[in-house]
Amino acid sequence: MKYMGSKNRIAKHLLPIMLENRNDRTWVEPFVGGANMIDKVDGKRIGADFNEYLICMWKELQNGWTPPDYVDEETFKSVRKFMDEKHTKHFISFVRFGCSFGAEWSRGGFARNVAKDKPNADILNRTTKSYCGQSKRNILKQLPKVQDVDFVHSSYQDLEIPPNSLIYCDPPYEGTTKYNNDFNHVDFWEWCRTKAKEGHLIYVSEYNAPSDFKCVWEGEIRNGLNVANSKQVKKVNTEKLFVYCG
Repeated sequence: MKYMGSKNRIAKHLLPIMLENRNDRTWVEPFVGGANMIDKVDGKRIGADFNEYLICMWKELQNGWTPPDYVDEETFKSVRKFMDEKHTKHFISFVRFGCSFGAEWSRGGFARNVAKDKPNADILNRTTKSYCGQSKRNILKQLPKVQDVDFVHSSYQDLEIPPNSLIYCDPPYEGTTKYNNDFNHVDFWEWCRTKAKEGHLIYVSEYNAPSDFKCVWEGEIRNGLNVANSKQVKKVNTEKLFVYCG
């Protein structure tokens, strides 16, 4: 699933490091988002997120719901304006993540692959050129890989985590506006310390971390959902993976 901040492109680098020490631990993601990391892991898995709409979508997909092939701009605007008044939570989530430019929940505008002032734009956007249709195909392709994931609506603080789990966190990065401007990073790092002392193995994706967290991988990653299109590539960031070292 296309998702702002997705780790899909670097999962091949991060997973070997974490899985080497997993053994039979439950894999837990408190910020599961587009499930682009958890879908590459086997065994018992818990995927949680504070976005209730997103979790409702994953659950409905597991229960057999199929996203639409096309969502028009009028419906997109209705979803953003009326939300629960007129639409179901799982449909709202698909529209706001799967049909918005940049897959952004708050700021993304209606996404179309063919500009509306181009010849036959409406027809093309409704068929194979449909951005919505591509999102649907991507999610349905991903679905078998997450069919048995236990998706949970919860904040990271309130999430019930089985003993001796491996916890992978991909929180809102400090200094960015990734969905939640009120995210308290000081509290988050303290929570990580607490979980590590409880016996969990905890990894965190971030740009930077406190001194008691060790960087075990870093790499330069282009910032953008479509790196093939240079117009959408804003800058290169150094992604890092940290582990608590006490």
